[in-house]
Amino acid sequence: MSDLLNKALRYRWLVFWVLAFSYILVYFHRLCPAVVAVDMMRDLQAGGTLLGLLGSAYFYPYALMQLPAGLLSDSWGPRRSITLFFSVATIGSILLGLAPSAFWAIVGRTLVGLGVAMLFVPTMKVLAEWFRVREFATMTAILMVMGGLGSLTAAYPLALLSNWIGWRFSFVAVGVFTMVMAILVWLFVRDRPADLGWPSPAESVGSSPPSIGLLEGIRRVLTYPRFWPVAIWFFFDCAIFFSFGGLWGGPYLMQVYGLTKAKTGHILSMLAIGMIVGSPLLSFLSNRIFKGRKPVMVLSSFIVVCLTALLAFYTDTLPTAALYLICLGLGMFSSAIVVIGFTTTKELFPVQIAGTSTGLVNLFPFAGGALFQPLLGYVLERGGKVGTAFALAGYKQAFLILFGCGLISFLACLFMKETLVRE
Repeated sequence: MSDLLNKALRYRWLVFWVLAFSYILVYFHRLCPAVVAVDMMRDLQAGGTLLGLLGSAYFYPYALMQLPAGLLSDSWGPRRSITLFFSVATIGSILLGLAPSAFWAIVGRTLVGLGVAMLFVPTMKVLAEWFRVREFATMTAILMVMGGLGSLTAAYPLALLSNWIGWRFSFVAVGVFTMVMAILVWLFVRDRPADLGWPSPAESVGSSPPSIGLLEGIRRVLTYPRFWPVAIWFFFDCAIFFSFGGLWGGPYLMQVYGLTKAKTGHILSMLAIGMIVGSPLLSFLSNRIFKGRKPVMVLSSFIVVCLTALLAFYTDTLPTAALYLICLGLGMFSSAIVVIGFTTTKELFPVQIAGTSTGLVNLFPFAGGALFQPLLGYVLERGGKVGTAFALAGYKQAFLILFGCGLISFLACLFMKETLVRE
């Protein structure tokens, strides 16, 4: 038995790293339009609103798939679910690269969002089968770092690649890589060690608390007043990050400051650095320094208000160093902070409905991105153009909206319940 357990302990790392490298693609696809947005507008003859719809087409299916992802993982299994849906993402990415019009590009991006939506929840289920409870948080943190690497590749490396082979062939190449990862998942990932005839490294827990049905769990979450400040915070906080970091930050830097695509990608890569550094830093501050969730959420939201104020009121007069710091700050305090937000949500409810509460609250960040990306595109279009570039007045109005989002998310934090139980 010990020999079989040792095999499982070794093999689980292959399972983990295949899934972790797959997770890079989730964040890459989420943020990749920012760097190539200007090229896509030109080649697809799309205005701001249409490009906003193209960017947000990822978020609608991703948000809608959060609850079905858990159900499919339980009924059909993570390995089969991820392989099938990553194949869908492959088709979507290749279609996006070959799209003859904005309509087909939107169809492709929708398929990408649908496909990659099926990775995170099934991966959590696989990790729970292969790793011990005390190891689970560490493995999740490593997974978040891999997501940060995905954001990083969507910035400067994508700018270089698109300069070399164009944005269209870049998406085709990413589609091929997505298919490779789908094949690797099918070949090497197993839902649980028992599929290979091995014992599970995960400890067997004693008597588990009585289960709560899905509908009852949804009812409990949605009718609990303390859930809604967290949900509102997620909606407006992530609207800022996805709107700026996922789409309009690229055109802003190129059109207002006249930066090259490569330089723009370099600055936007600070979003990913902020995510990678911020996740462990904010967790440390929450657990060790403040010994609470709410103080870190309030502090982070206040910093986001300050950052969006700089964009809204000093839109065209910021030094280059400030642009780097703004992107670094948004990566840390608007994106990495969601780790604390998810922890807060999980701690609000009994463990039996932790998955349901997390799945429900996870609808709100993607709904924020889905709504505000095209809204900002509409505002930019209404602000007029100077040649082919959006006018400065449009960017000022768009960033005023993000400043308003920052204020609302800050106010929502003040109504949150402290969930960390002090020993």
